Amino acid sequence: QVQLVESGGGLVQPGGSLRLSCAASGSIFSTNVMGWYRQAPGKQRELVAAITRGGTTTYADSVKGRFTISRDNAKNTVYLQMNSLKPDDTAVYYCNAGTNFYYAGGPFWGQGTQVTVSS
Repeated sequence: QVQLVESGGGLVQPGGSLRLSCAASGSIFSTNVMGWYRQAPGKQRELVAAITRGGTTTYADSVKGRFTISRDNAKNTVYLQMNSLKPDDTAVYYCNAGTNFYYAGGPFWGQGTQVTVSS
């Protein structure tokens, strides 16, 4: 089993930045891939970015060049640096973990953290 604890959400103005963190506990094997997903009201949950233990990354086209995913394997923690935020980035952001990469996400999910981009 894996437990994921997110932090770092909040309210930010358009053009601003936020950094999300997600600390994982439990099986290291089950956190080979860690990522961030988001769900806006009335929309399906979507992949934002994912990263393997070896550092291979995948990004949604909508965030390329603005968001950066990284991880600290020693701390089993994944980060999402979000710059140039737009109102369309407003959503609940979920941390995810699994053994392999799937666009729908692995089996382990965090509780979610709200990101609101508004003036």
